[in-house]
Amino acid sequence: MNNYIRTVCEINGLKYISSKPVSGGDINASYAITTSEGQLFLKLNTAKDFPEMFAKEAEGLKALQQASLLKIPAVVAMGELEDKQYLLLEMLEKAQPSIGFWDKFAEGLASLHHLTNNTFGFTSFNYIGSLVQQNNMCKTWAEFYATERIMPLVKKLFNNHSITINDVNAAEKLCNNLQNIFPVEASALLHGDLWAGNFMAVKTNEATQVTASIYDPAVYYGHREMDIGMSSLFGGFDNRFYEAYHHYYPLEKDWRKRVSLTQLYPLLVHAILFGGGYISRCSSILHDWK
Repeated sequence: MNNYIRTVCEINGLKYISSKPVSGGDINASYAITTSEGQLFLKLNTAKDFPEMFAKEAEGLKALQQASLLKIPAVVAMGELEDKQYLLLEMLEKAQPSIGFWDKFAEGLASLHHLTNNTFGFTSFNYIGSLVQQNNMCKTWAEFYATERIMPLVKKLFNNHSITINDVNAAEKLCNNLQNIFPVEASALLHGDLWAGNFMAVKTNEATQVTASIYDPAVYYGHREMDIGMSSLFGGFDNRFYEAYHHYYPLEKDWRKRVSLTQLYPLLVHAILFGGGYISRCSSILHDWK
């Protein structure tokens, strides 16, 4: 593998010095590499199994870089070599959250969500985890959440014999009522997969400063409550984050009641990828909201 990484560096004008595997991800092989230009982060995967995964990730990272209050790792290079695809990123230095970290994180996410579009969706498909995420543009959030998020995954689960026709019927009833559930807001630029594993406190160029970094995105323009709901799905976000976010960009009335509905999409993704208890959780949400 060292020879492969050395070649990746050479074709991108970098002098390879050393590399070591980095643990933590379950989709990609990751490495911390030392080059003549300093340390970089390298992600590798097969080119065949997940076409353009890293190209889409790079596109998402560049979209997120519009949120200047958050640290987004810079894309150094990406491409394909032999049977693999690779993504070279700026290496981030992990830090301990400082006083005011959650406030600044919330302010940064609020600034991201103020970036709007005329429609809901994105310029192309991308990935959420290892699952292809479709992003056809829609005029309303209700239409987008129904046709691009809930129903495609519900049908996939039904075709896999993971859920029943009663679940599908409940999903259809829910989708027909989405316009009466979500408050009307302009679409917001979303991270799209904002859970505890996709953010980190990092050091800035000034040694005494710590800020929030987000990465591994599944970017699209959607309802901002989706990022909020995802952030609370697997824990890891302090309550100060939600208090501060509500200060910078107040959430609409009854947003807490809609959290389970915003979590339905990532739970459907997990149900497809991992099965188990995620399937019953999805079924429960569908019938609660039908």
